[in-house]
Amino acid sequence: MRVLTLAVCLVIAPALAWAQGEPFYKGKTIHLTLSAGVAGGYAIYGRAFADHLPDHLEGKPNVVVESMEGAGGLRATNYLFNAAPKDGTVLGLVHAQAPLAPLLGNKAAQFDPRKFNWLGSMDQAVGECGFYDSPIKTWQDLLDKPAVVGSTGAGSEMEVMPTLLNRMFGTHIKIVSGYKDGNEVFLAMARGEVQGRCSNLGTTLQSNHPEWLTEHKIFVPIVMGTKRDPLFPDTPTILELTKDEAVRQQLELVFLAQNIDRPVLAPPGVPKDRVADLRQAFVATMRDSAFLADAKKLHMETNFITGEEMDALFAKAYATPPAVIEAVKKVQGGPGAK
Repeated sequence: MRVLTLAVCLVIAPALAWAQGEPFYKGKTIHLTLSAGVAGGYAIYGRAFADHLPDHLEGKPNVVVESMEGAGGLRATNYLFNAAPKDGTVLGLVHAQAPLAPLLGNKAAQFDPRKFNWLGSMDQAVGECGFYDSPIKTWQDLLDKPAVVGSTGAGSEMEVMPTLLNRMFGTHIKIVSGYKDGNEVFLAMARGEVQGRCSNLGTTLQSNHPEWLTEHKIFVPIVMGTKRDPLFPDTPTILELTKDEAVRQQLELVFLAQNIDRPVLAPPGVPKDRVADLRQAFVATMRDSAFLADAKKLHMETNFITGEEMDALFAKAYATPPAVIEAVKKVQGGPGAK
């Protein structure tokens, strides 16, 4: 009888597993596509996320981090929207400015951010214009003297921010584009090719160049955001210096991207139940004590928001009055400007 019982169990168990279905991610690999290079802040966040996400998905898939830099983040974002598999095996960590590119008329942006399945953003941040071992130390210096900054391309914060300063406030910043990632811009600063960089500086500086902070070699004359940066508490925000209400509305639209400093997405078309699992796993990862311990070691800020909150932000952004959108296009120049 025992032999018969065992035989019946051996037959029933696989059938039961088949009926219930194996976890989708069992034995699979998730490809996390970065819109930046392998050495900057996005890569730091991407690798930490990849290390801990599998612990919160049934089936515990492998996660590999891949880079698809180019066009200020638009190359990867276009791929994720138009060509990536739509089964949940490809995710993206893209530039924060990328989702606003279609709204602002950038023809290179071949996607609608409202149709992505946003899992959440790992951080919210402010942007700074920072200058290394340079005569540019104060806001007045930036108004009075020429400056040179590096950029990864037209869709990136590194290009948008200095362009806004030039057009709205009369600074004289020359932008040198074409660097692969933010870390390459830092290396160019150290070599004297450029003087500075306009973007979120905190994580990458603290991880890759902490001596620039401790030796007071980095100067931040202005914070490009709605609130001051605790790393540079004496530096004013550009909104503190903005008196014109129309200009303030334009800046607030541009700064919306700071609420999604490290946004993670799944392509459109991924099954809804899988998106729900991925969103739940994202939040669980952000709250995971092991992930948070790694984040602390890597100087990563993790003020995350959920995918649902991101959906609401994009709905609001894309409901911005057309006059404000057109004004931002004109100020930024380039694609979409009239």
